[in-house]
Amino acid sequence: MQTPIRGLRSFCIAAKCLSFKHAAAQLFLTPSAVSHQIKQLEQQVGIELFHRQTRAIELTNAGRQFYEAIAPLIGELEATIAQFSNNKQNSTITISLPEFFASELFVPRLNDWAKQHPQVNLQLETVKSASDPLKSGDLSIVLASSKPNASQADDLFPLSYVPACNKKLYQELSPAGYDALTSVPLILHRSRPWSWHQWAERCGVDNFDPKQIIQFDSMFGVARAAQQGVGIALVPLPISQAWFNEQLLVKLFDHELVTKDRYYLIRHQYQASAPELNSFTHWIKQTFTA
Repeated sequence: MQTPIRGLRSFCIAAKCLSFKHAAAQLFLTPSAVSHQIKQLEQQVGIELFHRQTRAIELTNAGRQFYEAIAPLIGELEATIAQFSNNKQNSTITISLPEFFASELFVPRLNDWAKQHPQVNLQLETVKSASDPLKSGDLSIVLASSKPNASQADDLFPLSYVPACNKKLYQELSPAGYDALTSVPLILHRSRPWSWHQWAERCGVDNFDPKQIIQFDSMFGVARAAQQGVGIALVPLPISQAWFNEQLLVKLFDHELVTKDRYYLIRHQYQASAPELNSFTHWIKQTFTA
């Protein structure tokens, strides 16, 4: 097909404003150039598109039908070109990360990166727990008990878990010592179902027999339940530190459950090297490495 795209575009604009002069102004051409392009188009398609009068033009019936068929295609073509032009100007980095990490650590510090790199778009994909499958992307932050089997995996920081509740419950329970563990529900994440028993064993709590255990599939649910006074939760440090700073949670006991859990940054090997990705990776390691 030999019909040039510029001729079709000139025709659509002229058909919309019914003026070669106004179409020429929008296209940064002369009216005679627009008229010539449309004349060539009429010769190529073999139909008369406009009735030409001294000071006006109007579409023929065939021209109107042709416009209704062509205009959506030209609009879609222009939108596609604009989309790819924007993608070239603004690169996008996709990162998968645990939702609690995202809400408590990543998002509060993201403003620094965004201000320094306004030309880089970020797409965040959150997962609830370490057992959820990784989502595809450029980078992933994962919680694991050992270094992930990946070509590029960087250690960020370890986690420990501490018993915590809200201030009201703390005032009620703290005088009872370890006996408080049998009077209210104990809250934990389902990925660590035995964490309360492990904590009690390492603390030397005799005859540990919890009244009730409540499991959540997200760490935010664990912390939120404790903050609402549902019971005592094992919450992770340092990732939950803001909850203690704002006194939404209070440590009921100082002893922490130290585990092998650590956060790791994975850079997927199938992603090509790019300056913005290297810079973002460096920022994450610099910001979150212990």
